[in-house]
Amino acid sequence: MVARRGLLIGAGALFAAGLGLAGWSLAWEPGLRLAVVRHAVASPAWPAGLPPITIACVADPHCCWPHTPPERLDRIVRLVGDLRPDMVVVLGDYLASHRFVTRRVEMGQVAEILAGLAAPLGVHAILGNHDWWEDGVASAAPGQGMPAAAADFAAAGMPVLHNAARAVTHAGRRLWVAGLGSQWAYRGLVGRAGADDLEAALRAVPPADPVLLLAHEPDIFPRVPSRVALTLAGHTHGGQVSLAGWRPYVPSRFGDRYAWGHVEEAGRHLVVSGGIGQSILPVRLGVPPEITLVTLSAAG
Repeated sequence: MVARRGLLIGAGALFAAGLGLAGWSLAWEPGLRLAVVRHAVASPAWPAGLPPITIACVADPHCCWPHTPPERLDRIVRLVGDLRPDMVVVLGDYLASHRFVTRRVEMGQVAEILAGLAAPLGVHAILGNHDWWEDGVASAAPGQGMPAAAADFAAAGMPVLHNAARAVTHAGRRLWVAGLGSQWAYRGLVGRAGADDLEAALRAVPPADPVLLLAHEPDIFPRVPSRVALTLAGHTHGGQVSLAGWRPYVPSRFGDRYAWGHVEEAGRHLVVSGGIGQSILPVRLGVPPEITLVTLSAAG
């Protein structure tokens, strides 16, 4: 009798722990938690004497009900404003498409909410692979034009950067923000062919001017030239699940090499945001949704 009671108590404890873990990973962490994750980057490609800048990154909202409805995205926009960054970048994948969506959100509504972002050095947006995949024509093959999301962002006053760069002025000096097309844009093609053109994205940038690169997927990083002061990316969601640093799946051909956070290789710098939403499964465990705040300064 005592042994049976012990087994029942143990089974009950395991069941309660399982329910708690499920509630945490399916509801609390993906739908209610929100972290502000800060990174300090000292880059040799940032000119000495040029003051540092702070950059707020909003990545992968994957808006939908129940986890990231418009109301939550609006709260995130207001929180970014409270952080008072010098620049804001939005890094793609604006809608959710997994099978657990209970109600969809329209891209135009997402673009209008994000248009509420503001910063002295501007708000700069790119598109992600899911933004291409939402448009069955544009994502079917190269040459079909930009996905409909680009028009929605333009209508909201936030024209996206697609293999192009724009200049802003910081402390009296010209600074460039370059945006790369999605490397996974064309869904049905072998190897997930991309709409990215790194050479075109940097073509307008004079060699002596500092430049930031926005790339939805971090896999471009080994090809980024050293003159880029910082590459900012999303896409991976930090793997969505991280148990003591072990991630069962990261959507990158490099595995977890560029899964999350600040990466330095050969003096070049990359920051990968863990993002806000989810794809494939609406689960987060050990990787809470985040707004990423980067302070970029000169090395030494």
